[in-house]
Amino acid sequence: MAYSNFTLQTVREAFALEEIDTANLFAGSEPMAPSELLTAVLARNIPLATAIGTEKAKSEMIVADVLVELREQLEHRISLFSGIDFNVDDESGLMGVCDFIISLSPVQFGLEAPIIVLVEAKNNNLEVGLGQCVAEMVAAQRFNAEAENNIPCIYGATTSGTEWRFLKLEGQKLHIDMSVYQIEGCDRVLGILASMVAQKA
Repeated sequence: MAYSNFTLQTVREAFALEEIDTANLFAGSEPMAPSELLTAVLARNIPLATAIGTEKAKSEMIVADVLVELREQLEHRISLFSGIDFNVDDESGLMGVCDFIISLSPVQFGLEAPIIVLVEAKNNNLEVGLGQCVAEMVAAQRFNAEAENNIPCIYGATTSGTEWRFLKLEGQKLHIDMSVYQIEGCDRVLGILASMVAQKA
């Protein structure tokens, strides 16, 4: 079993998580204005990525640029990883490749705790990626604990590039934001991600 085999139901059952669905869960996050560079890149890339229509295109042409922008605006105080193996507990199915991982460690050559945000890119259906993303968040909890670098919350996102849904895992409580955020409001998406890194979300 791997992260991609989990559904929202099976991951809740496997790890005894309590799901709490809330509208506007991250409404208190302050928007973060995108740079002129990101604005121009997204204006160029979004039409092409959506025309190609594949998960890979949207991940490479939209999601990656948003996350690189976050790292730039936070002055490289975080590290960003894409498409790496994240094998934490094979017996529990917490293994596989993660689309994007953000760590609070600034060390870029090698993943270090504490992991704070997991992002899964999905083609169109954000709900399809929820189980996988939550499993990765549980794995991040364990990874941080094993490194004796626990933090109160692990955050996650499933995204099609143009739409984003955010999650928070606090102990055994899984909070899912029922609101979907559009990339046209990139300042909102960046602001929520920044509040996650600051552990204020």
